[in-house]
Amino acid sequence: MSMVSHEPFQLVGRYTDRNRWENLNGPGDSRVTGTQIIEEAALEGAWSDKVVLITGASAGIGIKTIEAITSTGATVFGTARNIDKASNALGHLLESDRDRIHLLHMDQVDLTTVRACADAVREKSRGKLNIIINNATTNYLSHFLLFYLLKDLLLKSSLLSFHSRVVTVTSAAHRYGPCRLHNINFDNGEYNGWMAYASSKVANIYMTNQIERLYGAQGLHAYTLHPGAFISPNLQKFSKAETEALSQGDDRLKKYMMSQDQACATTIYGTVSGELEGQGRLYLEGASKSGPCPAGSDAVEYGSASWSQDNTKEEELWERARSGPTSSE
Repeated sequence: MSMVSHEPFQLVGRYTDRNRWENLNGPGDSRVTGTQIIEEAALEGAWSDKVVLITGASAGIGIKTIEAITSTGATVFGTARNIDKASNALGHLLESDRDRIHLLHMDQVDLTTVRACADAVREKSRGKLNIIINNATTNYLSHFLLFYLLKDLLLKSSLLSFHSRVVTVTSAAHRYGPCRLHNINFDNGEYNGWMAYASSKVANIYMTNQIERLYGAQGLHAYTLHPGAFISPNLQKFSKAETEALSQGDDRLKKYMMSQDQACATTIYGTVSGELEGQGRLYLEGASKSGPCPAGSDAVEYGSASWSQDNTKEEELWERARSGPTSSE
């Protein structure tokens, strides 16, 4: 594939040009970082009235995301399976901002801990919550349950000047295949790791779309995002061979790679950008709004898959989650 951008370009927003293929040059190039977005929006110390919940606070871009959000002055709740690991990773912030940064235990493969974490957020935030950032590299149900348990706080905390937001990290790998609601657990010998991963990432997009459909008119909006390609301590340790094979000898992917500071930028954009105010049901990447992926594109081209927009499947998955494993009834 060439290093020439499609026209019209898939991305829209103030940072679009930095993401054109002609301008990419690997980690540390001109693409924006999360901290730069905060600075350019003049938000340093400006969010003392906001409360933000971020999952996956102990490693990877979760740390970079918390660093950037903390600079706004917001009260931040970060979740982790291992509180000691998160405390060590965020020690520099906890020393200076202990009153505004709170670590909460949550293991997102154990839904009882998701419920306990939601209860803790409700109590410690005194009933206020402006933003949930689903950053943890888990799949669907725990994201859904966390939102569902706290949606009343998001709705209550929404302001005319700043609507509440749910920002969920997904992956460009959602383009590898659709969400298989007919066999969601890949039973009967049909399991394929990448197809299962893609299915769960599409499910995250479905959740975002349904949140917007149900609550957008009430001042609660939702976005999904692909952070970009970066060296992560999480996914790559479970798929090292596959990721090395993808990048070996691929100059296009090497230029597409970015630093963790840059990889958190789209999360920060989804969290704070005024370009998104009052909008939802959006797929973000490159700290920009992203459109459909052109036909015949490779795995690192910008854009979302056609199957990521499906009202019927979005509603079906929502109802399955609401009445299934996450149900409190």
